[in-house]
Amino acid sequence: MKLPFKIDLKDKVAVVTGGGGVLCSTFAKALAQNGAKVAVLDLTEEKAKQVADEIVNGGGTAIGLTANVLEPESMKKAHDVVNEKLGPCDILINGAGGNNPKGTTTKEYLFKEDIERNEDLITFFDLDPKGIEFVFNLNFLGTLIPTQTFACDMIGKGIIVNISSMNSFTPLTKIPAYSGAKAAVSNFTKWLAVHFSKVGIRVNAIAPGFFATAQNKALLFNEDGTPTERTAKILNMTPMGRFGQPEELLGTLLWLCSEGSEFVTGIVVPVDGGFSAYSGV
Repeated sequence: MKLPFKIDLKDKVAVVTGGGGVLCSTFAKALAQNGAKVAVLDLTEEKAKQVADEIVNGGGTAIGLTANVLEPESMKKAHDVVNEKLGPCDILINGAGGNNPKGTTTKEYLFKEDIERNEDLITFFDLDPKGIEFVFNLNFLGTLIPTQTFACDMIGKGIIVNISSMNSFTPLTKIPAYSGAKAAVSNFTKWLAVHFSKVGIRVNAIAPGFFATAQNKALLFNEDGTPTERTAKILNMTPMGRFGQPEELLGTLLWLCSEGSEFVTGIVVPVDGGFSAYSGV
């Protein structure tokens, strides 16, 4: 993997939650290429170990661990293994998150005829509170709990990078739970930055625009591989006219993890191809 630039992370320990996913596996590999010892945490052990193996086979240092970011005891077990095998955490990437169909409406807009409770539709009124709760917890508590677990070892030297979303600035239609949860992550990033400012821990976030991943594939592409109507809208609202590539997040990630951003804390950086700057006209 080609990096935009190199930073010195030798002897640093980086923990990446959601590390088996498309974006966060790219983060883990990039940190390793810059010398960090990386703990890849994922709910699916196979995915975590696969990414760790790729890092090790490339000459880096990594371990893959199963961990549930919603369960403090699970995170504590992962923390103990990381400390034993790699050492105390220096860099925490809170990448675990995602959406769920139970927190998603069928249509972008509500129409009068939809009130008839058509069984084929999920309107705002049909949203499952448990589904909303799951999405919110996965993204918000899934950031809070790993931070509680690992930040205690980071006093005086810590860097935390949360993964927010462009939804945190302007909510997308159909996905109120995910939009609200990512807004909470952005707000929490700023709160944490202030809270940790006296103990040497910097906290920032990256807000990716639209990247094609396993989670959103069905939303962006039809079964035959052609773009959906929603994809056309996304690209029309993205001045650069395309989806981002995972590697295009690395410049921001490495900058936030480097000495070049030592006076930077409490920001949410959009990496979105101009999506947030475009009004549509």
